[in-house]
Amino acid sequence: MQLLDLIENKYKVISVVGMAKNAGKTVTLNELIMEAVDRNIRLGITSIGRDGEKQDMVTYTEKPMIFVNKGTIIATAEETFKLSEAKLEVLETTDVRTSIGNVIIGKTLTDGHVQIAGPAINEDTKLISQKMISFGAELVIVDGAIDRLSSASPAVTEATILATGAVLSRDMDKVIEKSAHQVNLFNLDVVEDEQIRAIAEEYIKRVAVSIINDKYEVTTLDIKTALNCGSKIAGVLKEDSKYVVIKGSLVAKTLMDIVSRTKKYKNVTFIVKDSTKIFIDYNDWRYFERINVKVAVLEKINILAVTINPYSPGGYYFSQSDFLNKMRKILSPIPVIDVMISGGI
Repeated sequence: MQLLDLIENKYKVISVVGMAKNAGKTVTLNELIMEAVDRNIRLGITSIGRDGEKQDMVTYTEKPMIFVNKGTIIATAEETFKLSEAKLEVLETTDVRTSIGNVIIGKTLTDGHVQIAGPAINEDTKLISQKMISFGAELVIVDGAIDRLSSASPAVTEATILATGAVLSRDMDKVIEKSAHQVNLFNLDVVEDEQIRAIAEEYIKRVAVSIINDKYEVTTLDIKTALNCGSKIAGVLKEDSKYVVIKGSLVAKTLMDIVSRTKKYKNVTFIVKDSTKIFIDYNDWRYFERINVKVAVLEKINILAVTINPYSPGGYYFSQSDFLNKMRKILSPIPVIDVMISGGI
C-alpha cells in the first residue's frame, strides 16, 4: 500500500507532522512527492517551519533534502525561495510575513531541490494552501515543524500523517507507547450535544475559560489564559457544572491544580478546540484517566497513517520487522508504513 492510496480523490489539503526531529517526516514528505510524480498529481507544498536544507539549522546534522519535479507549486519565504536549486517562476508575492521574508508562491520550471519555509500561523497556512490550489495544485501538503502539531488541526488541513521513529527513545516499547498516546489524542471523543457544541464554539473564540452548567448557563472567568490558573478554575466549579471550555492550551499542570483543589472535576468534561491544543505526556494522561478526568474536542483530527523510521541519528536502530509489526498491532486499524522500506512493507 502507498500513502497516496489513502489520500487521492479524497482530500485536497493534508499535513505531515513529526513526533520529533529525525522521526522521518521529511522522508515521508519525499515519499509522497515520488508517489505523486508517478501518478501525475500536481502538488502544492508549504511548511509551518523550515525544511529542505542540507544541514539542520539547530542540530547541524545532515538531513534529507526535498526534491520536486517540474510544475510543482511551492509556497516559501523570500530567503528560502532564493536558495532553491530548482528554477522557479513567481506566481504571487503574498502579504503573509515570516521571519525571513514574505511568503512567495512559485512554480518549479525544472526538477530540483527546494527549501520550504512557510507561515507559522494557522490562518495564514490555510490561506496559502487555498492560493496554491487556485494556482493548479491538485493536492497540498503542509509540512509540520519540529514538535509542533498545529498543522494537523482540522482548522488547517483535512487529514494528517504522523511520522515517528527510534529517535524518541532507545527503548522500542517507549517509542510505541509515546506514538500510541499521540494517536489516541488525535482520536479523542468529539462533543456530541449540539447545544453544548454551539455554546462552546461561540465562547472558545473569545473567552479563555468558560463553564457551562446543566441548564446550559455559562460562567466566564476573568483571566487571559488557562495556564497557571487551575486553582482559579477549580474555585468556581459548582455541583451543577458540566463542561469547562478552554480556548488555548491544556497542560498537565492546569489539570493537576484543578484535581488537587476540588472533587467537582469528576462531574465535568474539559473541552478544547482540537487535540493539537493538548500538551500532556503519556504518564500524566494515564494518571488523569485513572482518576476519571474527561477531555473532549470540538474537532477531531483525521489521522490517515503513521510512518515509522527505525533508525536514529544517535547511532542505534530497531529491527525493522519487529518495530513495524509491533506498531501495527498497537495502532490497528490505522495503517502503519515504514517509509525506509520500498513499498512501506
